[in-house]
Amino acid sequence: MPAPDAEPAQRLAVAGDVAGDERTGEGAEARRPVTPGRRRLRAASRYLLLAGVSFVVLFPIYMTVVTSLLTPTQIAERPPLLFPTSPQWGNFATGFNAGHLGEYLRNSAIVSICITVAVVATSVLAAYAFAFIRFPLKRILFALCLASLMVPAEVTIIPNYRTIAAFGWLNTFPALIVPFMASGVGIFLFRQAFRGLPTELRDAATLDGLGHFKFLTRVVVPLSRPVLGAFGVFAFLGAWNQYLWPLIVTRTDSVRTVQIGLKQLVGSSFSDIGVRAAGTVLAALPIFVVLLLFQRSLVRGLTTGAVKG
Repeated sequence: MPAPDAEPAQRLAVAGDVAGDERTGEGAEARRPVTPGRRRLRAASRYLLLAGVSFVVLFPIYMTVVTSLLTPTQIAERPPLLFPTSPQWGNFATGFNAGHLGEYLRNSAIVSICITVAVVATSVLAAYAFAFIRFPLKRILFALCLASLMVPAEVTIIPNYRTIAAFGWLNTFPALIVPFMASGVGIFLFRQAFRGLPTELRDAATLDGLGHFKFLTRVVVPLSRPVLGAFGVFAFLGAWNQYLWPLIVTRTDSVRTVQIGLKQLVGSSFSDIGVRAAGTVLAALPIFVVLLLFQRSLVRGLTTGAVKG
């Protein structure tokens, strides 16, 4: 004969078995294999979404290229032409020669390359100091670098202009380059990348007799090339697309950049639309070349540290 408390125990056991069966059913439901049809449906929906986003982004660029190859009469047609039947390649020659885009492109290349090299160098050196060197007021100085990210660029225009004017640099290349030779974003980005390196590397370099400069150039920089490449591309694009600051500090075409050249290329007559579109394509062409050449470095830099294991 069972003990007096056997019946409650049996009820608890039965309840536990029922709950276990329910959990097992839920687990089986969750672990149910995905059928090939469902997998194909998910993949098709993702590709459809990517195709829609790509169309929204690329269609205006495509129409700009098409417009640069049309005649004024074809541009005025409605509905607009989606493909040039008789490409007008002369629009590019007119925009390049009559609009002096060659000189503007040269100036933009000089300014953008100098800014990119300078900002990468200063950011790497400052980030290395914040990551590996102990010195007084280190945290305060790094906090000030981060605080500079909160200041809008428009606030610094007047102080920078007065400084450039005091040095007598107006209408010169230093006026376009020097104010952008340092970046709080670059310092923060590289510091975080350097701090992610194993500390054993620094200990091994010290045992081998490597100083700070050799450790930076032989170990830190080679291991951080993806981040360097990604930031370099962004720095180049930012310098190439500047308009307001070059417009303020330049007076002659000998130092003006391509963005100002595009503004001067804009005419009041309707027939210049094809030439203006051609000039826009020429101004954007170096950007596409840079993105194609450094696409792998850009992707690797953006995805570094995203997956660990």
